[in-house]
Amino acid sequence: MTATRSLLWAFIFVLALLLGWLSFEWYRSAGGPGEAPYGVPFQLTDQNGDPITEQALRGQPTALFFGFTHCPEVCPTTLFELDGWLKQADPDGDSIDAYFVTVDPERDTPEVLKNYVSAVSDRITGISGSPEKIAEVVKGFHIYAKKVPLESGEPDDYTMDHTASVFLLDSDGRFKSTIAWGEDPEIAVKKLENLVKG
Repeated sequence: MTATRSLLWAFIFVLALLLGWLSFEWYRSAGGPGEAPYGVPFQLTDQNGDPITEQALRGQPTALFFGFTHCPEVCPTTLFELDGWLKQADPDGDSIDAYFVTVDPERDTPEVLKNYVSAVSDRITGISGSPEKIAEVVKGFHIYAKKVPLESGEPDDYTMDHTASVFLLDSDGRFKSTIAWGEDPEIAVKKLENLVKG
């Protein structure tokens, strides 16, 4: 059982890498960075229970990551690393906004997200919403996310396959680049510094 579960997580890890790369390549082949803001309009809820819309992704650069709190490795590692990169690229904390959008709204309420994200970073804000609204955002931002049942077969025993890249948006909400899962830390920090410089 343990070997099977380890094999499953290894498969999910490789699949997440592949899906992140495919998502980026699809967007780039569709025209790459353009004049229009990336994604779609949305009305969701932040980790404090306050309404949040796509306007939060305007005004200054944004780092945007999609994941879920039951994620065994990719999400906690990415949040931890992103927090460190932000502290290097934006030490005062006033030049880049960062958000963690759940792809598992059934379990990730605003309260759950707040406990999860704040345990790792005070620079990143969690975002949740109804399953229908999250599904619209996932589709509109060209994110891959799929529920994968685990061995027990219980309805709440599942994981999520999802795009594992951090999306970087400029101050107008336009797509600039990504930080891939496993990105060299120096390159990741440089990308964030370049994002600040415009």
